[in-house]
Amino acid sequence: MCGNNMSAPLPAIVPAARKATAAVIFLHGLGDTGHGWAEAFAGIRLPHVKYICPHAPTMPVSLNMRMSMPSWFDIYGLSPDADEDEAGIKRASENIKALIDQEVKNGIPSHRIILGGFSQGGALSLYTALTTQQKLAGVVALSCWLPLRNSFPQASANTANKDMQVLQCHGDSDPLVPFIFGSQTAAKMKDLINPDNMVFKSYRGLPHSACPEEMVDVKRFIEKQLPPISDE
Repeated sequence: MCGNNMSAPLPAIVPAARKATAAVIFLHGLGDTGHGWAEAFAGIRLPHVKYICPHAPTMPVSLNMRMSMPSWFDIYGLSPDADEDEAGIKRASENIKALIDQEVKNGIPSHRIILGGFSQGGALSLYTALTTQQKLAGVVALSCWLPLRNSFPQASANTANKDMQVLQCHGDSDPLVPFIFGSQTAAKMKDLINPDNMVFKSYRGLPHSACPEEMVDVKRFIEKQLPPISDE
């Protein structure tokens, strides 16, 4: 592979079984790749939806003693008052907006695209949706938080997504991103978008991972927000 160390391999993709008229772009968590999530979505796929699971670039992560691993941006700590990698978060968000633009060029309008992610990827999906002028179908935010939360509501002043639908999910036994972060994030989101469109679901006994019940909820959310359209 040529290019700088910010290069990342092409996304893992679950193609639509017929003509793709909608897409889900889903961002993995720290140290992971898109492959596992592509497999998960293959298990709940809808025939008219394309699922795109990009891979984060590899970079040293402060939280993990500067070890290099796939990461959307640097993480200094997981406490509410930890410093945040503002430049890295904004740069990553611009890259995700470019990915959305690419799908629009491929013929899928942004309002037929759901953005989502797990943990760090979920955090980036929330931040991107709140700061983009691309109107999205919704966001699926799993086991995550809102980055740079003190920059809001100013940071979302020009967003096209004040009325977007959000499904936020969190395990109540999460030892990495504590459940209280999730519930505080949901409360903050209700201040930033139409609160009627914000759903926060908790899963009893679930640690920092996904579970079958949660994936069924994700599938239902995608079915509702990205229904088939008549010319398929």
